Amino acid sequence: MKAKKMMGYVGVVCVAIVFVIGSIMPAEAGEFKKEYKMQINVGPQFYWGMGAQKFADLVKEKTNGQINIKPYFGSTLLKGAQLNSFQMVAQGIIDVAYESTINSSPVIIEHNIFSLPFFINNFENLDKLENGETGKAIFAAMEEKGAIGLAWAENGFRQLTNSKTAVHTPKDLKGLRVRVVGSPIFVETFRMLGADPINMNWGDAVTAFQQGTVDGQENPVGVLVPVQIHQYHKYATFWNYLVDPVVIYWNKTEWEAFPDDIKKAIKESAEISARFEKALCRAGLDGDTSLNILKNEFNFEMEVPNPVKFLESKGMEVSFLSEEELAAFQEATKGIYEKWVPKIGEDLYQKALADMER
Repeated sequence: MKAKKMMGYVGVVCVAIVFVIGSIMPAEAGEFKKEYKMQINVGPQFYWGMGAQKFADLVKEKTNGQINIKPYFGSTLLKGAQLNSFQMVAQGIIDVAYESTINSSPVIIEHNIFSLPFFINNFENLDKLENGETGKAIFAAMEEKGAIGLAWAENGFRQLTNSKTAVHTPKDLKGLRVRVVGSPIFVETFRMLGADPINMNWGDAVTAFQQGTVDGQENPVGVLVPVQIHQYHKYATFWNYLVDPVVIYWNKTEWEAFPDDIKKAIKESAEISARFEKALCRAGLDGDTSLNILKNEFNFEMEVPNPVKFLESKGMEVSFLSEEELAAFQEATKGIYEKWVPKIGEDLYQKALADMER
């Protein structure tokens, strides 16, 4: 009788173990979540949001409907606290993010390599970093902290706009009240250039522009066009002072539980969507290259194929810095390197220099 009871007990325990293993490893058993939550900082009308939606659509198609990603635009999963994005994915509270390196830079300090002022300067250098040893080292740092980097997308090089004056020298920035991202390196850069940097949400910034209490802001053209920056500012300086890459990344534990065919489908989808989204951000800024990628590979025509001409058509005065003008800004922000390169890592900084020299 005791033996029968013992056998029954063992059976129950075995069933319980199987149940628990099945619940924490659904991918291995071919049982997937009904919904995988994806964090995106912006709305679906922005290029970044359009790329995220394409990613979700491609994943559903390539996995035959097994993996369904739901985009949560406007940081709704984070209630606007987008700087918590990486931690939430690493902890598994959110499954996947299509997110700016700026928003993960407090946790992944290596992401600040892209925010060194007047360092990367152009698309060619950016591609070299992302596809080179720098990109590999950054993805390794992300994996160590709980997330798998899948592909590099883009928000773009950040440009300056304001309502007061054309900016060609650091002296032109003196005293300008500029709305900036809350990341410390942004605030310190503008202070070093003599401006008065102010961190505020976009809604408050627009009100401040209208009231004249804030003079300017910095953002890529993929933001400047949809927010209709021409309604508030007359002057734009295209200076590529730093770049805002977007990374597609997935919770590591969940990712490792996926079977290989699902991993392959998701990664391919990430890479295709990133190529599409990068082309959106670069369209009209790299000659015909990105416009042709959109047309020939994605059958997509840009509503605003030339953002510079668009801004000018709305009455804005668009300036581009000469090499001499750029050198003056580089000299004025040398102190940022002295403080931030040791934080980011001298080794990573040297990898970035070597990648750009390739």
